[in-house]
Amino acid sequence: MSAQPDNAPVPPAPAAAAQLLVQLREATRASTWVPAFEQDWARALEDSRYSYSLSPLHDVVRTWQARLAVAPVVDTFLASGCDDSDGVDLADVLGTRP
Repeated sequence: MSAQPDNAPVPPAPAAAAQLLVQLREATRASTWVPAFEQDWARALEDSRYSYSLSPLHDVVRTWQARLAVAPVVDTFLASGCDDSDGVDLADVLGTRP
């Protein structure tokens, strides 16, 4: 019997954070994304030290990989000039960050 649930996410590769940081530095939003990633990574590292779990680090990598993956779609949407005034502020949906 396995201790892992069947639907457990596959952890990122050990070098995924370093590879992600390289990609973030090459991105058009590097000036804001790199410091944000480093802040998220430092917070997750502290959480991992206290919890003895790599899950916070894996979550940061997965979140930033998703942001990088959708960035071209967001850029295309913004460049299209579509009216996005009917949108909902993400802070209203997710709440404030701790």
